[in-house]
Amino acid sequence: MASRYYITTTLPYVNAKPHIGFALEIIQADVLARWHRSQGAEVFFNTGTDEHGAKIYQRAAELGKTPQAYCDDSARPFLALKEKLDLSFDNFIRTTDAHHIAAAREFWKRCEKNGDIYKKTYRAKYCVGCELEITDSQLVNGRCPIHPNKEIEIIEEENYFFRFSKYEKPLLDFYEKNPDFVLPAGRFNEIKNFVAGGLQDFSVSRVKEKMPWGIAVPGDENQVMYVWFDALVNYISCLGWPENEKKFADFWGIKENRNAIQVAGKDNLRQQAAMWQAMLMSAGLPNSKQVFIHGFITANGQKMSKSLGNVIDPAELVDKYGTDATRYFMLRELPPTEDGDFSYEKFEERYNADLAKGIGNLAARVTTIAQKIGASMSVETALNPEVKAEIDIAKNAVAAALAEYKFNEALAAIWKVINFGDKYIEKTQPWKTKDAAAVGDLLLLLVDIAELIEPFVPRTSAKIKGLLVGENRGVLFPRLDAKE
Repeated sequence: MASRYYITTTLPYVNAKPHIGFALEIIQADVLARWHRSQGAEVFFNTGTDEHGAKIYQRAAELGKTPQAYCDDSARPFLALKEKLDLSFDNFIRTTDAHHIAAAREFWKRCEKNGDIYKKTYRAKYCVGCELEITDSQLVNGRCPIHPNKEIEIIEEENYFFRFSKYEKPLLDFYEKNPDFVLPAGRFNEIKNFVAGGLQDFSVSRVKEKMPWGIAVPGDENQVMYVWFDALVNYISCLGWPENEKKFADFWGIKENRNAIQVAGKDNLRQQAAMWQAMLMSAGLPNSKQVFIHGFITANGQKMSKSLGNVIDPAELVDKYGTDATRYFMLRELPPTEDGDFSYEKFEERYNADLAKGIGNLAARVTTIAQKIGASMSVETALNPEVKAEIDIAKNAVAAALAEYKFNEALAAIWKVINFGDKYIEKTQPWKTKDAAAVGDLLLLLVDIAELIEPFVPRTSAKIKGLLVGENRGVLFPRLDAKE
């Protein structure tokens, strides 16, 4: 029976268009989903949109729309990323979906039944941008460091709370038993220190009269669920939980054999690796298998964010440079776990050096030489041992790199094979010698390269396969004019 692999992104808010920070996250998840499919796993890849909460309610009011109409319009650009970025997700969930709403209410009831939800009056500082409470020690000049252009709000009302403090020891015990639960290790240390520092119960509802856009609290129609409590449940409601027990067990897993991988940005560490895990424990459900945390994309050293207004639309990058060029840059140039800086200059340098001059040039040279001398592939003929050794090294390196989410290192290993191909052409000089065996080796090398790059740049992989059977013609990556 095939192994199963579940992967999910976070759900972006629909209060603004998609930006390249989320594009990075969903491309990384897509590579992992495609890679595991290529290794024979049965994969379930989830993404979608988060559509409740104060930010959505306020933005809809600004535009004079109902929250639902606003969400319906704003979810479309995120769904359109499937075509724009050539994504292979299996499910696109919206937190306004009827099934998700029912699942969130059932999840609430299970936590409540376990004694972990209670009501109290409280007063707290709150960042609408993060949709999180914030302490004085976290403020910088009286503002949230992630959303410095938003005023900190003071909330004083009677809400329901989740008994987060109860799960301090269970979380620390869980972390100890699962030493690779959060990657990279630095982020794992960060969340362990956060939990060990003492957990405070957090609010899981809002007064409906003040903020009506949310899922009604079971048994109390005057309160709606806090957006994070609602949204996190999407990771299991997308599997048909609670009704579809088999699908949930198959893909989320059971306590002894968990399958769920979550991909998130570093500003989501607390929610994904602590809050959600405590909520799962409260509801009596298995924890996630692993949480992979990526960095931010910066521009001139400054974090890109919707609130700061310095975002880059990934759709515009695709329109200008192409889908695979956009995917390649973000996977190769940006470090997978640390902040990476974007600039058009870096993008075009990578494009010309690695795509136009690199893989594009190799594919053109090999297929042109093969056509001229009438050489073809012969799968019955054993590859030259030197060529086979290079391919085997690359395959092992890619597998090892992706096991640790090192997308850039995986691509570097593939590009070593591409460089080897160029050197092999110069060494054998088949345009002079008419050596059909050498050209056959190069054609088979291209087949393996096409397979290796498929999770990263799937359209280019398909084009190379087309070139090899004479279906495609033309340049894979036209060189960019340096003046552009």
